Amino acid sequence: MAEVQSPIIWDRIWAAPVSGGAVKFLHFLVCRSDFGGDLPMRQKDMARDYKITPQAVSSLMAPLCDLNIVLRPRSDDGRQGNSYKLHPFAAKYASSEDMEAAFRRAILAIKAGELPNIKLPAYAAAPPSEGRPDLQVA
Repeated sequence: MAEVQSPIIWDRIWAAPVSGGAVKFLHFLVCRSDFGGDLPMRQKDMARDYKITPQAVSSLMAPLCDLNIVLRPRSDDGRQGNSYKLHPFAAKYASSEDMEAAFRRAILAIKAGELPNIKLPAYAAAPPSEGRPDLQVA
């Protein structure tokens, strides 16, 4: 079976209030993550592999964390650590079945207050599919 990615984030990322650089960095994180969203790298390793500074990693990661697409799990003593995890709705999975099971667990955890929900804009309308959009420079 081929790996699958959650459509929840990727179908609406175009409407998220994040830069193109942050979206590109999210692709990098998904690519480097384990199935289910665990990110087995530290920020220093991300900077080295992505060929940017650790400060730039922080800048790219901040809006993704603000939207709960990237999570900072709390340590055993209740502090937020330097480890990161993709929200289950943003992660990749080994199969559709694994993704569906993870979504069910995530929905229950969100309802129980154990997992924050993602903060993406509500879907209002699809981008135009025909013709040129009427874009203007302000």
